[in-house]
Amino acid sequence: MLTYEQIKELIHLVTENRLHGLEVEKSGFRLKITGFGGNAVAPVREMSAAPVLLAAAAAPGAGYAAPSVPVPETPAPATPAAGGQTLHVVTSPIVGTYYSSPSPEADAFIRVGDRVRKGQVLCIVEAMKLMNEIESDVDGVLAEIHPKNAQPVEFGEPLFSVRPD
Repeated sequence: MLTYEQIKELIHLVTENRLHGLEVEKSGFRLKITGFGGNAVAPVREMSAAPVLLAAAAAPGAGYAAPSVPVPETPAPATPAAGGQTLHVVTSPIVGTYYSSPSPEADAFIRVGDRVRKGQVLCIVEAMKLMNEIESDVDGVLAEIHPKNAQPVEFGEPLFSVRPD
């Protein structure tokens, strides 16, 4: 199976060289990246970071890992809150599906009003059958949760607003 960094590198290769697409198969895992002028696998929303689409399939019975995706080191945007206080926005580092809890039966990782710590898991974003834990990059109080559970999210899309300490 390819690592997150290897997949990022392949996406970069497709976008930088304006390729029509690329397909890789490794250990029963198939990754297809459709780039410029290729047939789309899924619709692209306006917020996409690049016109690259992914489709992946694993061989039946293949196991999946649950890596933690670090929040990018670039500063997240800040938004003014009611009362003039600035909120820190935690954005999605990847394209995928937002989940508020580790399983459908489990409680949500966090709720509005909860205190969060830097490094604390806030949610999961599923991408290509991988469950990626998204962690807080600030200490503070959760002011808002932007996506609904099981909603698709894009790279850079706001997930949470945190009132920093």
